[in-house]
Amino acid sequence: MTGTKSILVIGGSSDIGHATALRYAREGWRVTLAARDLEAAQRNADDIRTRSGVEATVQALDVLQTGQLAGFVAGLSALPDTVVCVVGELGDQLRAQTDPELATTIMRTNFEAPSLLLELFAQAFEARGSGTIVGVSSVAGDRGRASNYYYGAAKAGFSQFLSGLRNRLALAGKVRVVTVKPGFVRTKMTAHMKLPAPLTVQPDRVAEDIFGADVMKPRDVIYVARRFWLVMTIICALPEPVFKRMRI
Repeated sequence: MTGTKSILVIGGSSDIGHATALRYAREGWRVTLAARDLEAAQRNADDIRTRSGVEATVQALDVLQTGQLAGFVAGLSALPDTVVCVVGELGDQLRAQTDPELATTIMRTNFEAPSLLLELFAQAFEARGSGTIVGVSSVAGDRGRASNYYYGAAKAGFSQFLSGLRNRLALAGKVRVVTVKPGFVRTKMTAHMKLPAPLTVQPDRVAEDIFGADVMKPRDVIYVARRFWLVMTIICALPEPVFKRMRI
């Protein structure tokens, strides 16, 4: 058991955030859920408390209010041992193509805001000399595709941010950075989509892999649906003249 350790989940109202916090709580970690939707986050916290016996607290946070991020980090009663950022918004690609406000929201939610927040945690962890940062990106960022290139571009940026941050912190000391790339996950965000069963996982599978990469067998980059690593390797290897004519 690791009862003295703590985790902060950014995006704690989400299905993946809920599952991840529960996985850590079952190992005795103290849990804090940060979210914009406090009612949903509180429901998740209550469920975690019931199922694990561990107290879970909730904090208000709207990551798009970037001017308030430094105050949020400074206002924490104690720095967590691990921070997991699962913030994300799939958005509507077709609408985003003609709606600059929506396109901006997709890109800020998936790249700008999480990156700015995790940089603040990186600095705090670096000053302390320990900590783990877990960023949930996406395989959509491995190569731009017509079906979701606003979301994919933002996730590509987030993956590259995490890679650079990992490089900087590895050279500096004991702070770890983990990039998580789920494929399709059955959540509220994807409820409207017809997902391919062989490439689709449940939130608890994502949570298990996050916990494993952080605590059990430290890793830097993980593809949650293992098959997706092969799929994306093939997609990324396709010559551009071939790839640009594909409908994916």
